[in-house]
Amino acid sequence: MFGFRFSVKFAAAALAAVFVAGGAAPLQAQFSRRRETNANRRARIERTIQDTYSHQWELGGGGGYLRFRSGELLQKNNEVTFWMSATRFMTPKFGITGDVRGAYGHAKVGNTIYNIKNPQISQYTFMAGPLYRFYTGEKAAVSVFGTGGAGIGKFDSGSKGIPAENLGLWPSETRAVFSVGANLDYNFYPNLAVRITPTYLGSTWGGTIQNNIGVNMGVVYRFGRIK
Repeated sequence: MFGFRFSVKFAAAALAAVFVAGGAAPLQAQFSRRRETNANRRARIERTIQDTYSHQWELGGGGGYLRFRSGELLQKNNEVTFWMSATRFMTPKFGITGDVRGAYGHAKVGNTIYNIKNPQISQYTFMAGPLYRFYTGEKAAVSVFGTGGAGIGKFDSGSKGIPAENLGLWPSETRAVFSVGANLDYNFYPNLAVRITPTYLGSTWGGTIQNNIGVNMGVVYRFGRIK
């Protein structure tokens, strides 16, 4: 009787071992395929990142918004902006960028003896400087820049011949300007992205420094290859 029970237990153990071994093989194959799939996915992402950020040139353009003080004693006014930029990358992370910007708005001059309210004003800037791209992902990139150059202020274009200074505006002149900001890119393709750029613009109209904050939005196209 003891021998029979031992034989039954032995047979059951052997049968369980067969089932475990039979199930382990497909499970092991499944894990192997999953590891292979993950490896392929990582390799694909790396290829996309390499393809995206090995471009030598970026061209961008779009519009935006700027909060601007148009005179020493005047309230800040809102301005609509446009921008165009070109960046040449020496490495996937470092480049030299240049941009042209324009801003258009109406100054808040209040009540004056000239009976001119909210005259139109505009500014144009031409700047260049270094850019560093410190995050490069498959779908997104973040870069920072610092630029400087010259700005042209047209503060009497809507004053009906009245000198801008008589309305409390900055004089129409060419002055130094500088800017810092961060480019936030979302990639639709390796060579095409949308960009949002929170930016600071420092201007020196009238011999003083104006601190202006804004945001630009637009599209970026990449081409060429870093050699």
